[in-house]
Amino acid sequence: MKISYNWLKDYLNIDLPAEEVADILTQIGLEVEGVEKHTTVEGGLEGLVVGHVKTAEQHPNADRLRVTTVDVGQDEPLHIVCGAPNVAAGQKVVVATVGTMLYPTEGDPFKIKKGKIRGEVSMGMICAEDEIGLGHEHDGIMVLAEEIAAGTPVREVIDIKEDYIIEIDLTPNRSDATCHIGVAKDLAAALQIARGMDVVVQMPEKAKAEAGSGMDISVTVKNTRLCPRYSGVVIKGIEVKESPEFLKDRLTAIGVKTINNIVDITNFILHEMGQPLHAFDAAKISGGKVIVDTLPKDTGFVTLDGDERKLSEEDLMICDADMNGMCIAGVYGGLGSGVTDATTSIFLESACFDAVNTRRTSQRHQLRTDAAMRFEKGVDPNGCMDALRRATDLILAYAGGEVASDFIDIYPEPIAEKEILVKYKHVTRLLGIDIPMEEIRRILTALEMELLSSDEESVMVRVPSNKTDVYREADVIEEVLRIYGIDRIPFKSTISSSISFLDKPSRYQVENTIADFLAGRGLQEIMAPSVSKSKYYSVEQKTGGMVGLLNSMNSELDAMRMEMVYSGLEVIHHNQNHKNHDLAMFEFGTTYHKVEEGYEEPRHLTIYLTGKSTGEHWKEKPAKTDFYDIKRIVDELIARLGLKINATEPCEDFPFAYGLQYKCQNKPLVKFGLLHAEVLKQLSVKAQVFYAEFKVKGILSGLKSKKLKYAEINKFPSMRRDLALVIDEGVSFESIRSMGAKAGKHILQDINLFDIFQDEEKLGAGKKSYSVSYLFQDAKKTLKDSDVDKVMNKLMAQYEQQLGALIRK
Repeated sequence: MKISYNWLKDYLNIDLPAEEVADILTQIGLEVEGVEKHTTVEGGLEGLVVGHVKTAEQHPNADRLRVTTVDVGQDEPLHIVCGAPNVAAGQKVVVATVGTMLYPTEGDPFKIKKGKIRGEVSMGMICAEDEIGLGHEHDGIMVLAEEIAAGTPVREVIDIKEDYIIEIDLTPNRSDATCHIGVAKDLAAALQIARGMDVVVQMPEKAKAEAGSGMDISVTVKNTRLCPRYSGVVIKGIEVKESPEFLKDRLTAIGVKTINNIVDITNFILHEMGQPLHAFDAAKISGGKVIVDTLPKDTGFVTLDGDERKLSEEDLMICDADMNGMCIAGVYGGLGSGVTDATTSIFLESACFDAVNTRRTSQRHQLRTDAAMRFEKGVDPNGCMDALRRATDLILAYAGGEVASDFIDIYPEPIAEKEILVKYKHVTRLLGIDIPMEEIRRILTALEMELLSSDEESVMVRVPSNKTDVYREADVIEEVLRIYGIDRIPFKSTISSSISFLDKPSRYQVENTIADFLAGRGLQEIMAPSVSKSKYYSVEQKTGGMVGLLNSMNSELDAMRMEMVYSGLEVIHHNQNHKNHDLAMFEFGTTYHKVEEGYEEPRHLTIYLTGKSTGEHWKEKPAKTDFYDIKRIVDELIARLGLKINATEPCEDFPFAYGLQYKCQNKPLVKFGLLHAEVLKQLSVKAQVFYAEFKVKGILSGLKSKKLKYAEINKFPSMRRDLALVIDEGVSFESIRSMGAKAGKHILQDINLFDIFQDEEKLGAGKKSYSVSYLFQDAKKTLKDSDVDKVMNKLMAQYEQQLGALIRK
């Protein structure tokens, strides 16, 4: 938000440097991003000097050019070629010397250079009004008064106004500081308390306009929840024309484009008082009636920018008697009802619209207007009429006309100012310092909070209705602290701390361990937002537990994510669009679900692999990522954490085309596999993606029951046996492994599948051959062949009987 320092001084009689004012504002919570010097003429006429034309001769090579010699107060006069028809000897003119930067009224800035024009040297430029940004006149050069001395800087001759623009990064809760008067009140309070200055905000003169008659427009507010107050007045006989200079100077300084006197006055009031206004051409209000209500979904409405927008059933509209939309309430006007040069009567609106609904509408239609930004922070409902009367006075003064109706004011349920009890001991407890009671009362008074009653223990205050974020005792104490000064709170010379104990295992330590492990294997960590698009989820998910956003910054990001997979796929889609196809990523994140008892926020670890698993190399071709790449990473991570898997099951649940699920302590730990093509299609991901999703709760639960055991290195030799098993294609290696683990018990240390063979001619249809190795070792003795043979014979019998295996010997 931009604040003009000159405009601010209309309400405060101060003469402090702008930078000092910026520092004070930052100290009281209105953080200043920067202070910039502004002049009514861009460039401030720097480098321009008064010149005395000594001679003006016809250019020898051009009929329309003159060769002049101009005295600019230097040792030698300048030779300047000029094309203006009115240049003549003896004139005092504006000269831009070589190196001067010119800022014309129209077009880009340019620098004056030494040059030759049709063979004649030119050491500068004699300027017209539009060439230095003073107007639009280009018929000839500017001619100054004869008594002005040559060499005088032009900025000393022409009166240009200087200002400083203070840019404030306004936080969403500061509805009271969205305008110049609001900032002036905060600054005055700080100067009174911290500087002891006798500063009082000088409010604009009280409005004098009175109600009239002859052109009444009736108003009906059908939705008082979205529009708690609506005020308006009709003014007839106006003349739409250019705004007066003071109005243009004020608006231009803060970057607001001037349009005409009516629109500029509404913008002036917005930035002066924080109350958005809207002016309708009264002749275009069909039926002489204004109706405030919503319209059916997908109703078309053409806004001032000429775009047709489809309305939501939640968008509040200002309509005429035929329920034709004239304005999106608090956001943007309509093309067919606005003020034009032909307008002679207006209906001036001043209203208070619901903050949340206005923000939703603004975001939905991507219309971030000054009015919408004020309404969504919370406009003071008790200030509507003051702003309306002030604007009426200005319109009568600068557009003529007369009031042609009563001042309409529909306010069915007036919003009372909040009364809050503040206890001094709570001020001390929250701030950590003891502020004298009298100073607290002075601060509250400076903030225009009425002291209703006070004693030795507390004070009862009435909070102005423009402070929409102040509604409890702690908020009042925060206001006290702002003006008292955070920098006045002393630092303690000692730091007190207490020993804390983390739950074992600590989620943070476990996640850091996992992150280090995965990063060490070449995966990159991503951090995707927790907000998501509701369109990703099924109807059952939306109705059964989706957590929607009430006030989204983006119309598409309207829900908290229910599935982790989509945020990662969005990252993959973005990278693929930027020609980055080979990706290995992981993310820790939370999903959000509405349940009967409230909300659940389970934590997850997700892993994504896509593209090639190895890069280009002269020795071997790049390998495509496959199921066994994701399985290897999952298995290695589980081994690193020391978790025990007690069950493995196939997984074809959403979002997988195929995959596996591991269980730890008979509870789901991780699902991994290939993502289904329909899921990828939703986000336009064009390559296969292998995905794993761990439940962090399952990891922590498994680690909690894990016991560390220490054993000396085994000094006895190991023995290996290999088996070739011909089995049905439906038999999994997990079946072979689990049977071996039970039979081998303490001496079978490892089972490994090292070869797979399939050939219908040699093995038969539906058959495959597994080559499996078995590693035996005893921690207490050297194994004998008979010990190992006993286990192997038992295993082969089980494989033949239970799996129908043929042992190839």
